[in-house]
Amino acid sequence: MKQINHAYINGHWHKIVSTRPYSLINPATEECIANVHMATDAEVELAIEAAHKALPEWSNSSAKIRAAYMNAIADEMQRRYQDLIEAHVITMGCPAHLVGAYHLDCAIEAMRYYATLAPIMEQVVTRETCLITKQAIGVCALINPWNYPLHQLVGKLAPALAAGCTVIEKPAEQTPLTDLIMAEIMHTIGLPPGVFNLIFAQGFEVGPLLANHPKVNMVSFTGSTRAGIEVAKNAASSVKRVCQELGGKSAYIITQDADIKKAVRYGIEDVMANTGQTCNALTRMLVPRSHYQEAIDIAKEVAEEQSVGDPNDPLTSMGPLASAKQYQVVKDYIQLGLDEGATLLTGGFDRPEGLKQGYYIKPTVLTQVTPDMRIAQEEIFGPVLCIMVYDDMAQAIEIANDSQYGLSSAVYAKDEISALAIAKRLDAGQCYIQGSYFSMYAPFGGVKQSGNGREWGEEGLHEYIETKAIIRG
Repeated sequence: MKQINHAYINGHWHKIVSTRPYSLINPATEECIANVHMATDAEVELAIEAAHKALPEWSNSSAKIRAAYMNAIADEMQRRYQDLIEAHVITMGCPAHLVGAYHLDCAIEAMRYYATLAPIMEQVVTRETCLITKQAIGVCALINPWNYPLHQLVGKLAPALAAGCTVIEKPAEQTPLTDLIMAEIMHTIGLPPGVFNLIFAQGFEVGPLLANHPKVNMVSFTGSTRAGIEVAKNAASSVKRVCQELGGKSAYIITQDADIKKAVRYGIEDVMANTGQTCNALTRMLVPRSHYQEAIDIAKEVAEEQSVGDPNDPLTSMGPLASAKQYQVVKDYIQLGLDEGATLLTGGFDRPEGLKQGYYIKPTVLTQVTPDMRIAQEEIFGPVLCIMVYDDMAQAIEIANDSQYGLSSAVYAKDEISALAIAKRLDAGQCYIQGSYFSMYAPFGGVKQSGNGREWGEEGLHEYIETKAIIRG
């Protein structure tokens, strides 16, 4: 069995001596594929010190130099493409033929995109007698999730490197292999020691240390709202910047005059992608009462088109959930929905036929859902869609905004102009209209308990920048 017992600190592989390794489980087979040795507080301190020591030289390097390193990283990511696919398959269960589209292609492109933004750091704005300049915020702790391990890492790491920050990265325990490959890539291209440091650790143990540490200037965290609150509390004592992308329960409004077939198909396929383990999935579908029966008929048909099974089978469209814990959470929520009075249109909490092991679950659609139900308010994080009805647009917008979350949203109307008018009234950091998809050029982040700050787009770079004013006489 593979032993992952090294951290990457200060440009070197640092052996971890641990008596409590974390068992890495393949969610498709339920077999242990590796033991991951967790870093101690001492290793975390070494990583922070390395990043702190490397900061002056890296942050004062030219944008051209930083961009060259970033393009070299992208080149090496492309060369290691198949290795990155395999890492996603065996730790997440993502179908191999979909890994590129879901997890890799955007990440590689984004590393190059932020390389082109590095010169922003050298721009100087003159305002009367003032010079407005930019500098890197400093040492950054990047705490990443398991559902999009590479995509989310690059969404933090690329702008941090472009801005001149140094980093300590802590991946999710369930998906460390992509991060290990990224550390190997940093080593291969000769990134200066201390600029990128990788530690494996339990989040509840290392999170407070990173957030509290006086030599860490910023924490970028993606995860649950509950964990995000704890990160913010720990960061408050040292008044550091915290950028958080947290939970979501995104609403999707289909209007009376929309193309109902296209609209419902888009919504179902959105929720089932990545086995529903997507923070901005459109898990609340709002349909006009007059089209309700048509909508649920289409929803059932499209959901049952999904092929659930072996992630190495090219015909599979949906693999297993990523862990036993998440498998149980999703099953419990489906049962809760039924207990609350929702109707099971299709799916359920049993494994699909023919699958006797693995954390597989059927694509599930619940109807007769009302806004007060917990399944309509709480994040399930699985392939479970709640369909609700509305009588007029004012009610639809009220239902959509009746949530503690505000990460994403969507509208499908008769045309773009109609959709825009509704999109502007939704309390969410993003809105997808007329069947659109994620863009790395668009700032991504939420309002309310979905977090603060933004990732992606040029706005994502600015999270890693401090503004300095130089006032002349």
